[in-house]
Amino acid sequence: MPDQRTKFERLNALHHRDTAFVIPNPWDAGSARLLASLGFEALATTSAGYAFSKGKRDSFSALTRDEIIANAAEIVAATDLPVSADLEDGFCAQPEICAETIRMACEVGLVGGSIEDATGADDAPIYDLSQAVERIQAAAEAARDLPFLLTARAENYLWGRPDLSDTIKRLQAFSEAGADVLYAPGLPDIEAIRTVCRAVDKPVNVVMGLKGRSYTVQELSEAGVRRISVGGSFARAALGALMRAAQEVRDSGTFGYAQDALPDALVSQLMAQDKRTDRQ
Repeated sequence: MPDQRTKFERLNALHHRDTAFVIPNPWDAGSARLLASLGFEALATTSAGYAFSKGKRDSFSALTRDEIIANAAEIVAATDLPVSADLEDGFCAQPEICAETIRMACEVGLVGGSIEDATGADDAPIYDLSQAVERIQAAAEAARDLPFLLTARAENYLWGRPDLSDTIKRLQAFSEAGADVLYAPGLPDIEAIRTVCRAVDKPVNVVMGLKGRSYTVQELSEAGVRRISVGGSFARAALGALMRAAQEVRDSGTFGYAQDALPDALVSQLMAQDKRTDRQ
């Protein structure tokens, strides 16, 4: 098992290659094991996927910081890969709490994480730039002496503010405040993605699997992207397969879905082999 510093160095190095790498998003330990078995080089948690697994919607009020950190800790323990975490807005408006969140994340073995500038409030969904920068600066200061790669997210496009100039301005300010990776989910097209990559001086993450046009890893690499995540889309794909299987049984009384299911032997092989020794 590589130590935390080694994992951090591996994750950091992935962002400085000539082409983009894909960092898929497991939502629990089991999905992390499946993804690790496929040869991915790093993983990132998804608050959306985890919320769905708990029967909750993806929102600021659905999950607590302790729940998010505990879920991330289980994913870290399930794989030798570097793991970064979706840390939402740092779980508080105050910069010092964002910093505390970073330290807590590192304590459970995470080697990266993101802080976003969305507030979760309908009337003012995005933090003012000055406050958003203060929060990233506090998080960056907390991460500076840790094996921790900080991603700063500009959330305009997810909250009905399709302002590319403001998004770039925010990403540039986050970079100056100490963020290591920059991320603006929901950019509308490849030209906007290319414009963002040209305008900033840090590696850029782009999410695929949302609504709208999809681009290949090669296309995104050529646009300047260095990291590609999938957010909650793998979790939604799994839920889609479950829904289709259940509808088949309900509507047709057949069980053809089982032909596409992973074999039990393969799943068992990929899961932890530990055995309890305290059973009576």
